[in-house]
This record gives sequence, C-alpha cells and structure tokens, in this order.
Amino acid sequence: MTLFNFLDILGIIAFAISGSLVAMRKKMDPFGVFIIAFATAVGGGTLRDVLIGAHPVFWMKNTDVIFYILGSFIFATIFRKNLKYINKSLFLFDSIGLGIFTIMGTEIGLNANFHPIIIISIATMTGSFGGVIRDILCNEIPIIFRKEIYATACVLGSAIYLTLHNFEINSAVIYVTTSILIIAIRLIALRFKLSLPTFYAKE
Repeated sequence: MTLFNFLDILGIIAFAISGSLVAMRKKMDPFGVFIIAFATAVGGGTLRDVLIGAHPVFWMKNTDVIFYILGSFIFATIFRKNLKYINKSLFLFDSIGLGIFTIMGTEIGLNANFHPIIIISIATMTGSFGGVIRDILCNEIPIIFRKEIYATACVLGSAIYLTLHNFEINSAVIYVTTSILIIAIRLIALRFKLSLPTFYAKE
C-alpha cells in the first residue's frame, strides 16, 4: 500500500466519522447515520470524478471504500458515549478529512495535467463538498458558506502543494506537510477565533 492510498483511506474514515457524529447529534436512526456518513465520505470525491469524467466514480471501482465507511459508522456508533466532547471530536475528524482529501484532489488534478487554477478548484471541491452535502442533508448551513475558515484552508493548502511540487520535493513529504498544514490552519483559526470578514454589521 502506498502512502497516497493510506491517506485516502484515512480521509474516508475521518469524514465518515464526522458525518456519523453530525447525524447522531441530529438524533437520526442508524440507517440515517450511515447514509450521512457515506455521503460525507464520498461526496467530494464523487463530484470530482464526475467533473473530470472519471467513470465509474472511485467508490464504484473500489468497493473496499464501502466497508471502510461501514466500519467507521460502527466505530462512531459504539464509542459515541466516549466522545464526551462531541463538537471537538467532530471538528477534529472534519479537519483531518478536509486536509487529506484536499491533497488527494490536488494530486489527481496534477495527474490529469489541468491548469493550476483548475487543480485548486478540484482540490477544494474534493476536500469540502462532502461536508457541504452532510450539512445540507442535516438541515444546516454548510460551513463553507459561513465565515468560518474552511474552503480557504483548502485553497491555501492546494496552492502550497503545487508550489512544493514545482520544486520537485519528495511526494511523501508534500502529502504529509500539506495535509498537516491544512489541519493546522483549521485548528489555529479555532484557537484564535479567526474568520473571514462578512458584509453584515452586528445588530
């Protein structure tokens, strides 16, 4: 197994747990929790594959993905009471999935020889749109459409990935460095309450 494959699996697991936690917070039944976990884990990658014309989409070619999601769903369900700080757990798993899936999208865009702007767009969609689908299905305004730093972290991470790639740095170093950077941006933004400016004055 390559590092790329390992990170891909880790991203799927992280987003599946993230989706499970949101669904359980909404008090959905087990089937609903699994569906949200599945949609969160494969949503961004499915959109990416459809846009670049990769058919069938990745999880249809590799059914192991379904078992990774199922295992993550079972794990989150069994240990939900141990996740005492569920909002912090949700934030952590969501940030891990965001970081890893962003570099997955960037690498796939590079392999397809797309323009850097298109690569960054694909990476951002891969990283963030699983969360968008999750939030919409759970009747929440998606994080990407709020002032919280989310898609911005994807854009910055993907841009840095491309920069490092141009310097011909080892791919494993780029994978790890960029994913950690994206996760760190999210954690720092939370710690110091950083956010994007809005158009709306405080009432």
